[in-house]
Amino acid sequence: MASPAAKYDLTSKMIPFLDRHLIFPLLEFLSMNELYSDESLLQAKYELLSKTNMVDFTGQLYQKLKNSAEVPEDMIQKREEVLKMLEDKQAEAQKVMDVIENPDVIAALRQDKFQNLQFLKENYGMTTEMITTLYQFGQFQYTCGNYGGAADMLYHFRVLSTDESLNLSALWGKLASEILTGNWDDALLAIQELKESIDKTQFASPLHQLEQRTWFLHWSLFVFFNHPKGRDAIIDLFFQPAYINTIQTSCPWILRYLTTAVITNKRRKNLLKELVKIIEQEAYQYRDPITEFVEALYVNFDFDLAQKKLAECGEVLENDFFLVAAQEDFIQNARCFISETYCRIHQKINISELSQTLNMSKEDGEKWIVNLICDTRVDAKIDYQENTVVMNTQVPLVYQQIIEKTKGLSFRSQVLATSIDKREAAQAKAKAAMASQEKNVTNVESA
Repeated sequence: MASPAAKYDLTSKMIPFLDRHLIFPLLEFLSMNELYSDESLLQAKYELLSKTNMVDFTGQLYQKLKNSAEVPEDMIQKREEVLKMLEDKQAEAQKVMDVIENPDVIAALRQDKFQNLQFLKENYGMTTEMITTLYQFGQFQYTCGNYGGAADMLYHFRVLSTDESLNLSALWGKLASEILTGNWDDALLAIQELKESIDKTQFASPLHQLEQRTWFLHWSLFVFFNHPKGRDAIIDLFFQPAYINTIQTSCPWILRYLTTAVITNKRRKNLLKELVKIIEQEAYQYRDPITEFVEALYVNFDFDLAQKKLAECGEVLENDFFLVAAQEDFIQNARCFISETYCRIHQKINISELSQTLNMSKEDGEKWIVNLICDTRVDAKIDYQENTVVMNTQVPLVYQQIIEKTKGLSFRSQVLATSIDKREAAQAKAKAAMASQEKNVTNVESA
């Protein structure tokens, strides 16, 4: 039985675009927040990890699920097989690692992968198949839950391999490994590399590239909402035409995260207009309190509805794995946006009414408004007797308005005149060339 707070949970929409190891933290978060029953989430975790090589952990989940101290015989047998395979793959990969960790080899390697492969083949008998063992070992370690070891192996593989397909797969694996170990700096670098790779790779069809970008958008959320520079990076990336198109085509629910990033980033307020346009366009296929808050405030200018949606936003943020840490920033900045918009369209503001709009008490509202006026240096004054804020709106004189609107007219006229002169000169030159050609033809016929 799901709780009412699960109404806006996006986990089910995201699961198809995430690796099963990345899904597990989301299920753990749902367990902590008690959005679904313990039994259903425990069953989901067991089914999720039973197809991996995390045999010991899967066994523990089985014991909890069945309330038993016993573990099935097939799990015991699978554990022995996994340990044997891990030992074999480690031995194969170690042969390659012994070579590439040699100081003489490290000194001899260059940027050119083909040259490096030729050098390793001639001097150490290294083959492409041997290098591929690094990928296989890294992939196997990942399925066992050894994410640090997997990241290391996949890194060495990508340094040497010239196989574009396996390199892309290894980069996905390395990104997942860095996410799961919490190495956010390395994960951000992997994000940048993966984006470049997806953008420049010639896929079999545009649909394949769209699928890659859809997966990429979902995986990147782990990094962007944990790295200190993530909220800048997510805005820079998601507003690019290719990725906006991906969001609108494949996963409109990602608008929740883009909207939150813009609201919590005061330096990117200039993108609000573009964000509002996108939210309006996609409202027919995706809405939640966060997008509806922006729509109420900047499209309908409905402050009562914005107040209601802001209260709902708190619950959505609190129960979203990626946004829970941004809850306080979002509420504070959203109140600023409400205040600024409210002040822009009202000349005289009742402090009690504005406090109510901001979901604050009268005393807290007064402090908030005073701090807002001081911080933003708005030209306003507070009338404590009437308990109002009076905005000193200065309307420019009509003469000044005319000057402002026509000050660029001379420059534009000059540019237009220059363009006309160039066009006339080009036409005259073309006519002269044609006349010269006709004259030459006439002379040839005469001769």
